[in-house]
Amino acid sequence: MIQVPKYVEGHQLAKGKSVLITAAAGAGIGFSAAKRFAEEGCRSLFISDVHPKRLEAAVEAIKSETGLTEVHSMLCNVVVESEVQALVAAAEKAMGGVDILINNAGLGGEKNVVDMLDEEWLRVIDVTLNGTFRMTRAMLPYMQSRKSGVIVNNASVLGWRAQKGQAHYAAAKAGVMALTRCSALEAAEHGVRINAVSPSIALHEFLKKASSEDLLKQLASKEAFGRAAEVWEVANVMVFLASDYASYMVGETISVSSQHA
Repeated sequence: MIQVPKYVEGHQLAKGKSVLITAAAGAGIGFSAAKRFAEEGCRSLFISDVHPKRLEAAVEAIKSETGLTEVHSMLCNVVVESEVQALVAAAEKAMGGVDILINNAGLGGEKNVVDMLDEEWLRVIDVTLNGTFRMTRAMLPYMQSRKSGVIVNNASVLGWRAQKGQAHYAAAKAGVMALTRCSALEAAEHGVRINAVSPSIALHEFLKKASSEDLLKQLASKEAFGRAAEVWEVANVMVFLASDYASYMVGETISVSSQHA
């Protein structure tokens, strides 16, 4: 197994930008992305989640660890349209406009199709795919009116590849990829860029609780580096796609993976 590389220092890729991130509490990709954007020089950050205590702790951690003082937060369940609209409106007001939206909210699980209930299927689809759609739909009118803005969606390599017990999650993430491609063409006409990242396995506490140790070891063994990605390695690619370095990228899904099969 190749060891984890040294954490990369910020290079001001988000200097002067305002950033809104969903599902950014806890120890996952969302929180890591929030911290990374702060380290990359964003002027203002607005994070949301469905867990009030974890959201409050995330705000304090970002402030103390990065020195960014303008960190806003709001509870939001992306399956509720009124909450999505309220979040976008609040972020627009608090930050004087949102330059970057990171659609990170998603829900997984493990269940074979033959055993899966309608409720289990629909819940994953509603949070992961429909939630991304709702946030994109709510944000685009603001960005399009300004003729600028970037949206980065969090997809998964399971949108391309098969894995037992993941039909609902894979279908949702494949949908996120398709949504990214189609909405990107529409938004590009108004100067707005939409792209996505597609991680293979990024290890964090929630994933450890939701998946068996054997499965996580099996997935990590398929990676060329023999390990799972660190959440900040995924966040780095999100920052790149949101930055001016990716100014010609539209509708792309970038695999954050070292899988060799």
